[in-house]
Amino acid sequence: MVGTGMQLAGAGGGGIPTVLPAPAELFWGAVAFGIFYWVMARFAFPRINQVLEERAASIQGRQEQAQETLNEAQRIRDEYQEQLSDARGEANRIIEEARETAEALRRDIVAKADSEAESIVERAQAEVRAERERAVQQLRSEVGRLSIQLAEKIVRKELDQQAHQGLVDRYIEQLAGSGNGEVETAPAGTSAGEGE
Repeated sequence: MVGTGMQLAGAGGGGIPTVLPAPAELFWGAVAFGIFYWVMARFAFPRINQVLEERAASIQGRQEQAQETLNEAQRIRDEYQEQLSDARGEANRIIEEARETAEALRRDIVAKADSEAESIVERAQAEVRAERERAVQQLRSEVGRLSIQLAEKIVRKELDQQAHQGLVDRYIEQLAGSGNGEVETAPAGTSAGEGE
């Protein structure tokens, strides 16, 4: 059909042959295209447009959802940064408090150690004083005993208690007065009993 309805233009010439449809075929082709277009416009195009609009709305919704998700992620990141900053500040505050507590504890320990050291020194000094007093008392009694023995040997008689105590006291005063522990002795030829 196509071959019979076509005319060859320039069949006699040596150029390129041109194929043109017959006018009736052009008419019926245009009518068929019009009907096809009307059916498509009436039934297919609205459905295609609806599908395209739904797809565009779906894409738009996904874009909006993605934007909301991005905004939420940004908000969460900002909150996280703020919490991290707060946590760092809190950690620094805790470290500073621990440092201050440690310093206060160190000062307390040093103060207690100083106090205990002073107390130990005071007790030691008191013990030394008490021991010194005991030694002095013991020395007094021993010096007194020895002086009585010496006096008895010199005088060849026993002294009464009052004379004995006076002799001891004088002897100790002489010891304390000389400061070097040497007793001042009476000059030769005098006895201890002569001064009484």
